[in-house]
Amino acid sequence: MPVNDKISRSGWFLSLILLSLFLTAPEALAAGRPERAIAPDFTLPTSSGKASLHDFRGKVVLVDFWASWCIPCRQSFLWMSSMKDRYAAQGLVIVAINLDKKREAADAFLGEFPVQFPVLFDPMGLSAEAFNVDGMPSSFIVSRTGEILYSHIGFEQAKAQKVEDQIKEALSR
Repeated sequence: MPVNDKISRSGWFLSLILLSLFLTAPEALAAGRPERAIAPDFTLPTSSGKASLHDFRGKVVLVDFWASWCIPCRQSFLWMSSMKDRYAAQGLVIVAINLDKKREAADAFLGEFPVQFPVLFDPMGLSAEAFNVDGMPSSFIVSRTGEILYSHIGFEQAKAQKVEDQIKEALSR
């Protein structure tokens, strides 16, 4: 095959690739833009009844998934309590969803780390599945209109200020 034929074939192939990229670029750019997902609703038992995410519409909600065996959850509970104290008047609600299979384990944890925010119990983990929880603790900042604004896996004191800044941003909307 003559060299010119190879060049024209490779040029044609390159043109086809560029055309393909040009035609799919808007879709690729749109896919790169984060769409805000609506937080899945849940209705779960508490120690005194039931609570649902939709009960807190109009508030910024920090939904936190935790378990009694989770070591970082101990630190996150202390931190969440301080966030509630600082920002509840501005519309922040903390909702902690326990995923222990046995309620006694959660109750023992809460005896050690009592809190003044709603604790819900989901031993089957259906709410965690709906939120695609990948680790403990996992938290989601939900806007006043129900959109998931931010999510975090784990808890590190060094990164707590970043999460607090995200809470403040959500409250300012």
